Amino acid sequence: MLDFATARRTMVDSQVRPSDVTDLRIVAAMLDLPRERFLPQANTELAYADLDVPVGDARPGAPGRRLLKPMVLAKLVQAAAIKADDHVLDVGCATGYSAALLARLARSVIALDQNPALAKLATDNLAAFGAREVTVVTGPLTAGWPASAPYDVIFIDGAVEVVPEALCSQVKDGGRLVAVVGRAPAARAMVYRSVRGDVSGWPVFDASAPLLPGFAAPPAFVF
Repeated sequence: MLDFATARRTMVDSQVRPSDVTDLRIVAAMLDLPRERFLPQANTELAYADLDVPVGDARPGAPGRRLLKPMVLAKLVQAAAIKADDHVLDVGCATGYSAALLARLARSVIALDQNPALAKLATDNLAAFGAREVTVVTGPLTAGWPASAPYDVIFIDGAVEVVPEALCSQVKDGGRLVAVVGRAPAARAMVYRSVRGDVSGWPVFDASAPLLPGFAAPPAFVF
């Protein structure tokens, strides 16, 4: 059986630290959180591999869901520059691993998923770790969660081809939205900032991630 504690430390030492993740809060959280507990039993031995690990519905035609690879997750969280008093929306929380990590950094986290089965798993997993700072909600990912807006940070837990206006409108003045934008090999992690309602973004590193449901660009009309 895999020694998960050793694998967790190896993940941090070989994937996270060498990728310029210097926020010691993120490093400490990733050393502490048992990523394997957020995966189906069949995939626990992949918990600390350098890949996006499947967690979701594997039925034919169902959109597969995955936990982001550790390096991409850590760098994206670092790019969000989360402060201890921040209020965060985690879009596409899946089984709750990203929300558990964000909760170690922020004052409060709203963890959103549109798949009721995944939201239930996230609720159970987060309760098991006593993550009282996290509230799990269910609804369309592209709509965000306006009932608890505005947010200091919106963390999109996967790739998007378009960032919906509905999400941008829920960012507090001076707040940030982070996501992987585009499809490989041209995808990039982006940080968007809202200033008096004007949202602009800039790339922070090259990355790839699974496309979240609902975030594909509409087909372009070709003459």
